[in-house]
Amino acid sequence: MRQSRPSPSAIRPLLLALLIAPVALTGCGGDKSKDAAAGAMMNMAVPVTALAVQPTSVATSIEAVGQTEGAKETEVRARVGGILLQRSYEEGAVVKAGQKLFQIDRAPLEIAQAQARAQLAETQARVEQTNREAARLKSLLAQNAISQKEYDDTVSANAIAKANLLAAQAKLRDAELNLSYAQVTAPIGGVSGRAQKSEGTLVSTGADSLLTTIIQTDPIWVRFSVADSELDKLPKRQLNKQTVKGVQVIGADGAEPLSGKLNFAASNIDLKLGTLQLRAELPNGDGALLPGQFVRVRLLTGERSGVFLVPQTAVLSGDKGKFVFVVGADGKAGVKPVQTGDWQGKDWIILGGLQAGDRIIVDNLMKVRPGAPVKIQPAGAKPAGKA
Repeated sequence: MRQSRPSPSAIRPLLLALLIAPVALTGCGGDKSKDAAAGAMMNMAVPVTALAVQPTSVATSIEAVGQTEGAKETEVRARVGGILLQRSYEEGAVVKAGQKLFQIDRAPLEIAQAQARAQLAETQARVEQTNREAARLKSLLAQNAISQKEYDDTVSANAIAKANLLAAQAKLRDAELNLSYAQVTAPIGGVSGRAQKSEGTLVSTGADSLLTTIIQTDPIWVRFSVADSELDKLPKRQLNKQTVKGVQVIGADGAEPLSGKLNFAASNIDLKLGTLQLRAELPNGDGALLPGQFVRVRLLTGERSGVFLVPQTAVLSGDKGKFVFVVGADGKAGVKPVQTGDWQGKDWIILGGLQAGDRIIVDNLMKVRPGAPVKIQPAGAKPAGKA
């Protein structure tokens, strides 16, 4: 009996099933391999550097932004009118107190001085003459040789002459002062400003008498303010020369702080701004600070013990605040919420949340997960994955 062959339409589904079966088996095996690899990665210890922290004491401080200003800022003005003949200093240079800055034409002032001297000599001669006349008439009056009115007129003339003498002396003194003002000198030492008048200009003593300015930069002042809420950090909310132990000023370059002292503290809070106005003074012999610069001011207000210093990079932020990763006794990473204070250099001041001996993870933090094993490597070793 002849057997019949399957039709092509019946063979196609069977072939397709045979082809798919190995692929499916291979796919299932691949998923299991990936899961096994992922599990192995989860169990692999992450190499980290850990820092065992111990409680310490740090200086308590309040920081603010301040602006420098000269301890003295003086305007140099013309005190007599005349032609400005000479500028005797270099603009922007440091000048000393009493140094010559400008020269105003002396000739008209010398003439005024000579006239005042001549007038003084004339009044002195008049006084001497009336003195002699009054003495002569006094003896004649005693002999009844002249009338009382004649004597009184002479005494009155003598008094007028003496008054004129005082006026002449004052006029001469004024002329001498004006002559001395022709040479304009620096009232204080400091950095000179730009000359406001050039040689040959007619200067006056009015509102347009400004010649230049001088700013004393050693010592230099720093004006700043502290918010009312910052006073809560201080005993009895007092901020004055007695409660501030020292002042540190940090420039924009972040160089070593400059030390100074508090030389002014307002006695009341500014009602509009809610701040307390303060001013510090510090030496500036090398001219490191210029007037008008913005700086950071740190007020040292005391000391706080029982705190921890942790590198800033080790302190992370989460939904519930700041935290650090620590290495537990089982060699796994754990999370500890912390309460932070201010910065001290490159460290956070941790006020709470840590205990003595806690091992803080300070690097490779992107790979650390809570509960995952970690391997502590020597300090200074390069983290895994870095060349």
